[in-house]
Amino acid sequence: METQRQKKVSTLLLKDLSIIVQNFFREKRRINLLVSVTKVKISVDLSLAKIYVSVFPSENIKKALELLQNNKNDIKKKLSHLVKNQLRIVPEIQFFIDDSLDYIEGIETAISKGQNPLKQ
Repeated sequence: METQRQKKVSTLLLKDLSIIVQNFFREKRRINLLVSVTKVKISVDLSLAKIYVSVFPSENIKKALELLQNNKNDIKKKLSHLVKNQLRIVPEIQFFIDDSLDYIEGIETAISKGQNPLKQ
């Protein structure tokens, strides 16, 4: 169960990281990806933030995740400039893929074909 403080910090990080990640991929013009931050989970001691990103087209998930992991320090530095007045310590960040859209698409495909999506 998340505390009220965790929820507030997660919302703050979600808003700021969305801007940072979108600008990051916009600067890399050779990469034609749509990347959005879908969820941020923060640890109890506010020292670690797990950032879940959604990538479209989904064939480039590994490429996008690799780019984010390789540039994690630059992203954290930009984040620290945005949240310096709200947080004392900027949490360590880890990126994860949010595959919920692919899961939903699989369920919708199974239903449209008349199959039971729960038995897959």
